[in-house]
Amino acid sequence: MSRMLEPLMVGRVIGEVVDIFTPNVIINVTYNSNKQVCNSHELMPSVITSKPRVEIGGNDMRTSYTLIMTDPDAPSPSDPYLREHLHWIVTDIPGTTDATFGKELVSYETPKPVVGIHRYVFLVFKQKGRETVKAPASRDHFDTRRFAAENGLGSPVAALYFNAQRETAARRR
Repeated sequence: MSRMLEPLMVGRVIGEVVDIFTPNVIINVTYNSNKQVCNSHELMPSVITSKPRVEIGGNDMRTSYTLIMTDPDAPSPSDPYLREHLHWIVTDIPGTTDATFGKELVSYETPKPVVGIHRYVFLVFKQKGRETVKAPASRDHFDTRRFAAENGLGSPVAALYFNAQRETAARRR
């Protein structure tokens, strides 16, 4: 088992959101220019209110990527009947750049976990060409596997996730 995949398997991202895959692109996600996302680490909701900077590796700028951010635990981890809830899609991101160079297909929606600890998953897919990915009909009941199949994206080439839970007054101190 690849060291990059281990936290995704332990966190059940592989299995519940995507099937096992071979990562071959680096993804760096940073909130507020200083909070780097690391697999399974917790971020406070007050930190994730605005769109993160997402840098995508790759071999060259001629390759396009799609970024998906989803919550497989909506509305609560014990009863995720909205699974998955879509938070963001950016397409046509040139390799070796960041998501600001892509086309925002679904605008960033701030995560607001109400009950329990939620996983927020970033997935990167290599596109077959530019402008080939279509927007989904809804944010709720989003299915990453089905979306990837319908848009010819195949398996992810990178994934990363963090945890967040409701911030109480005591946790803000």
